Amino acid sequence: MIDKGPVLLDIADGIARLRLNRPDAANGMSAELLSALCDAIMVCHGQPDLRVLLLSGEGMNFCAGGDVRAFASKGEKLPDYIRQATAYLQNAVTGLLRLEAPVITSVQGFAAGGGGFGLVCASDIVIAGESAKFLAGATRVAMAPDAGVSVTLSRLVGLRKAMSILLTNPVISAPEALAMGIVTKMVPDAELAEASLAMARELAAGAPKALAATKRLVWAGTGTSIEQCLSEEARTVSELSGMADAREGLAAVIERRKPVFTGR
Repeated sequence: MIDKGPVLLDIADGIARLRLNRPDAANGMSAELLSALCDAIMVCHGQPDLRVLLLSGEGMNFCAGGDVRAFASKGEKLPDYIRQATAYLQNAVTGLLRLEAPVITSVQGFAAGGGGFGLVCASDIVIAGESAKFLAGATRVAMAPDAGVSVTLSRLVGLRKAMSILLTNPVISAPEALAMGIVTKMVPDAELAEASLAMARELAAGAPKALAATKRLVWAGTGTSIEQCLSEEARTVSELSGMADAREGLAAVIERRKPVFTGR
């Protein structure tokens, strides 16, 4: 049980319910939240009777991505902060991929950036409310995708579509995400929590070793290991975060204006 802090966790009847808990910040991912998320996922790894993990976010949004205000406050020290945050995020994604139990993610509002969109792409099943929206967003703030998105997204939607999404950053509606294969199932907003828990209970009643083996085989069969690509992602994101363009991109998001990038 983790009943306070930026991440909440309770486990009962073989189902781990893991919730991002910064609703006032749209569950924006600070280093503190990411550290707590890693710890909670490791707790799940230590539960031999765990059958399924249900990941969700408190409040109106699943996760709006990185905490841009925390990032912007670091100024020229941003690369050090990004290295720390990215390491936690990579560990969280790796933990979800390696977890034997299937991971269901329940999405309301926005799932954006490496934090939100990345966790969606690394999940085994995704259930979205009909008004949910998805956004890659990294290049909008002069950074590169992280959380394995540079690999997972193309496996979900194909290379051409993934390239377009990551370079142009469209806001993707739930129906569009369903059609592309980013989302497994779409339900009315009012039914999201019930539908997600029903799916978790269905999987929890399944044969756990068979489900675990199937999950492992499907992810392994997609080609190059996602984990092998994470270190290069992290290096690239850290390098870009030290540029003036990254600081300009973050400031533009906070000030709600178009950024002016100079390539420096």
